[in-house]
Amino acid sequence: MPHDGRRPTRPRGTLQYTKPALSLDELIQRLSERGLNIADRERAAHHLRHIGYYRLSPYTIPFQRSRQSHLFRAGARFDDVIDLYVFDRMLRLVVIDAVERVEIALRAALTDHMSTTYDDPHWYVDGGHFRESRHHAGLLKLVRATIDDRLRGAPDPGQDSLVHRSALEHYLTTYRTPELPPSWLMVESLTIGQLSSAYRNLKSRGDRTAVAAALGLTAPVLESWIQTFARVRNICAHHGRLWNVGLGVYPAIPSSSTITWLEAPDSVPERSRQRLYPVLVSLQSVLSCVSPRSSWAARLRGLMSERPPMNLAVMGVPPHWAEDPFWSRHLA
Repeated sequence: MPHDGRRPTRPRGTLQYTKPALSLDELIQRLSERGLNIADRERAAHHLRHIGYYRLSPYTIPFQRSRQSHLFRAGARFDDVIDLYVFDRMLRLVVIDAVERVEIALRAALTDHMSTTYDDPHWYVDGGHFRESRHHAGLLKLVRATIDDRLRGAPDPGQDSLVHRSALEHYLTTYRTPELPPSWLMVESLTIGQLSSAYRNLKSRGDRTAVAAALGLTAPVLESWIQTFARVRNICAHHGRLWNVGLGVYPAIPSSSTITWLEAPDSVPERSRQRLYPVLVSLQSVLSCVSPRSSWAARLRGLMSERPPMNLAVMGVPPHWAEDPFWSRHLA
């Protein structure tokens, strides 16, 4: 392990990349030769031009007979591929809406609890609140880098009826001390991953518990879920494939009766725990606390009700998922 704590660089591959760049017509011809029914080549070219073959190609896989040969099943259509791509795009929009609400609620819960409990708007500067000094030093480094970037950049435009200086700009150009901004500005400078790291590094179990309780969770569950949400947010923000992607980090299934969760027995079987469905459930669980009047569940049902069973099965969604009281109380 290098002295800076980073993982050592893995070795590069040994082969030479020799695949040629193909024109739109050549790409369409390749798909056609593999058995994909393309009724309107001009329309196909339009989608490939504005989406890209690389981004669209993973959506062809469910319609293929073999991952090795890339040959399509009989009856597979280019329109089916586009339909799946559009569904995944709409799913990302629905999911990122929920993740945004959870992320904002966590920022507020963290800064509100710590600032008021310790009567210190700059509580995060004190390393005594954190378990790992190295991670705490990293947090302060991030905040200082944000300040440096802001001060090196052009000043925000003058304040008028439409344009207002950012809160950070106001703090830095108004106050000299304390050097770092108060907590409610600090948390806004962090990504959701950095926010998750700061929360998990809190030394006091009572502090972690209090922050989690503001989201209707226990500390261990929040620590698990926020890492999953960070991964999901990154996928959505970079327009990645979501409906059938392997996340690598999955939300813990809560055992505490204090956490809102599915009520049907074995509602998330083992085979579905590494699919998207438990992520959707965990998002709604937090929304039940932080945004109880949200129509998010209804929008999710509207989106998924139009999908064939094959799509839902890949997501780990059971056939009658909306009938569970966990969902139905938000769908009435």
